[in-house]
Amino acid sequence: MQYTGLVAPARAYMNRNKLSTGLALPNLTVLQATEVSEFNAVVYKPVVCLVLQGAKETTIGDQSVTLQAGSALIVSHDLPVESKIVSASPDEPYLALIVSLEHGVLRSLYEQIGSVSDELPSLRSLSAGPANAAVIETIGRYLALADSSLDAEVLGPSVLREIHFRLLMSPIGGMLRSLLSIDSHASRVARAILHIKRDFHQNLSIPELAQLAGMSQSSFHGHFKQVTGTTPLQYQKDLRMIAARDLLRAGHHSVASASFEVGYESPTHFARDYQRKFGMAPSKERSAVPEPA
Repeated sequence: MQYTGLVAPARAYMNRNKLSTGLALPNLTVLQATEVSEFNAVVYKPVVCLVLQGAKETTIGDQSVTLQAGSALIVSHDLPVESKIVSASPDEPYLALIVSLEHGVLRSLYEQIGSVSDELPSLRSLSAGPANAAVIETIGRYLALADSSLDAEVLGPSVLREIHFRLLMSPIGGMLRSLLSIDSHASRVARAILHIKRDFHQNLSIPELAQLAGMSQSSFHGHFKQVTGTTPLQYQKDLRMIAARDLLRAGHHSVASASFEVGYESPTHFARDYQRKFGMAPSKERSAVPEPA
């Protein structure tokens, strides 16, 4: 199957779910945009993104990938990234299928696949390339299950498991293959990431993270940056900034209270980091929120 064959089904799925008249498949999201955008800071969870139309650029630290139509992006770890749509129009909008990945499903394939870890320096948590036919065909079959709730209930879990398998065996699935082993560097970094995400508002202890990952401090720092493209401290700071922006946009926090909520002791220090991250003062973000009637 060619990726272009998924454009019409993806639009139909998205439109039905907007009207609440269609079946929402677990782990599947359709994204559409009719215009280009500025960089937006978001937290990606493990996903595969299959671009059907348009183009998008995604960056974290020293990693940057641009996805064209027919490209697939695998995100293997939770990552605070910056992304922007670089090609979209009303006549040909940006359109992408997003399938959430589950580490538990990946690990369940270990007995069948075995340890096919790729412990290579080139492996990164953002991995992109042309989507191969097997991945496109399997995602297409999963999307088609939305036409029948019974099919989705009976066949959905097995097709979703097959998507994980196809991605594992694809040319861009190296980091996913590394996650099969609980002792791989990728898995050890994933444990540290989980700890940082859970306690991002607390002061970060590199020695504790290194011990959790079962590495020396220097080895942990090197492998963390190799996997994520950034340092543990910058990773935590990015999480704090994104969380603070969400608090300010919600309109229930002052700049000071948002800074304390995400772990800063000094609102002034917070304001400097916020300006550096988003190019605007947090007070302007807060003032843009309409006052409640």
